[in-house]
Amino acid sequence: QVQLVESGGDSVQAGGSLRLSCIVPADPFKNRCWGWFRRAPGKEREGVAHISLDGTSAYGDSVKGRFNISRDNVKSILFLQMNSLKPEDTATYYCAADRARYYCTTVFLTSPGATTSWGQGTQVTVSS
Repeated sequence: QVQLVESGGDSVQAGGSLRLSCIVPADPFKNRCWGWFRRAPGKEREGVAHISLDGTSAYGDSVKGRFNISRDNVKSILFLQMNSLKPEDTATYYCAADRARYYCTTVFLTSPGATTSWGQGTQVTVSS
């Protein structure tokens, strides 16, 4: 299965910022829906944000106003700028791309589906 590769995870103090990156293979994910998810210990996976080719994006309620998702369609890289980090943002963050979706819809954050491929995850730890 085609794999995405995340980087940028680190340990930071509350109020700090981090920028995550994800290399997304152009084949077969060029022009497709891309997104970020996270899983905290003992919790279910949570949709963080998604972005379509034209830059249209959406965010989970817990990160709205603090996180910003973007993509470089030429270099095929997905980004997540995380500001005003809180201890509850501590989680493993995964990037994802759906080869069957040209445009992201809200359902992608709650039910990514079988045509979605994932990265290996990058750890973000926020201390108080």
